[in-house]
Amino acid sequence: MTDAWHDLRLLAPSGDPSAVAGLLPPGRLVSPGNEAEAAPVLWMSEGEAPVGLWEELHRAHPATGLWPLLLVPLRAEAPFRPWETGELDTRSASEPDWYDPAALLRTGWQYCVALDQDGEPLDPEELTELGRSIVPFTGGWPGTAPAAAYSGDPDEAARALAKHLVALGGPLRPRIGLVAAGSGAEALTVMGWTGPVNHEDDVAKVSAVLLDWERRYGARVVQVGFAELEVSVAAPPADLDSALHVAAEHLAFCPDNIFQGAGTLAEYAPDLIGSGHWYFWWD
Repeated sequence: MTDAWHDLRLLAPSGDPSAVAGLLPPGRLVSPGNEAEAAPVLWMSEGEAPVGLWEELHRAHPATGLWPLLLVPLRAEAPFRPWETGELDTRSASEPDWYDPAALLRTGWQYCVALDQDGEPLDPEELTELGRSIVPFTGGWPGTAPAAAYSGDPDEAARALAKHLVALGGPLRPRIGLVAAGSGAEALTVMGWTGPVNHEDDVAKVSAVLLDWERRYGARVVQVGFAELEVSVAAPPADLDSALHVAAEHLAFCPDNIFQGAGTLAEYAPDLIGSGHWYFWWD
């Protein structure tokens, strides 16, 4: 195994990893498909994330250019998928800044309310059930919610969530990951994460929406799983009306959260009020 300094220089040649190289536990570089000729897109620790390390790496990000992620596996037993197995795909030429996030969310909403989970047109009975699910927005896409006032510093909120997730323990103990990216949203595209592939196979579009949420809600990507995403939020909705608009965005972004979770926007939205933690999963 090469030392952490060498690995980080390969991952981010334009950054300065000297501030954190000595802090890292044993780890290795990960390339898409674990192919030797492919450029590495991720550094991952071999063992579980030490308490407090994510926060230190996050504070050092402006100097290192390396965004920290908590990485969790599909299952508790080996292998540590998708990270250890290199189930990443960077072949798309798409970039987040190519897209208008408001247009992406509108398209996602229209897809959700016009087609079933298999992409087939909804029948009359399904349309009736869908209408109950998306009240009060049965008249159409409500548009993106306005930016909310921050209840705290977005980076402090991210560090607080990371501390909480590491402390939770449980069978899916996270490891530390580092990606040469400007933010967690961008890191998903840089490393070729494929978690939402059954809903959206171009992760740059996912990153584009998350970058918009960074601006409007002070959101930060903290933890990534096989098909799960956990995000800190510094400007959560403060009332039910605002929460319903944010819930509509969540439906457009990740329909499984509602259709295979709460069932309706009315049931989903109240849990968003004042919450500094958003969780998404794609079936």
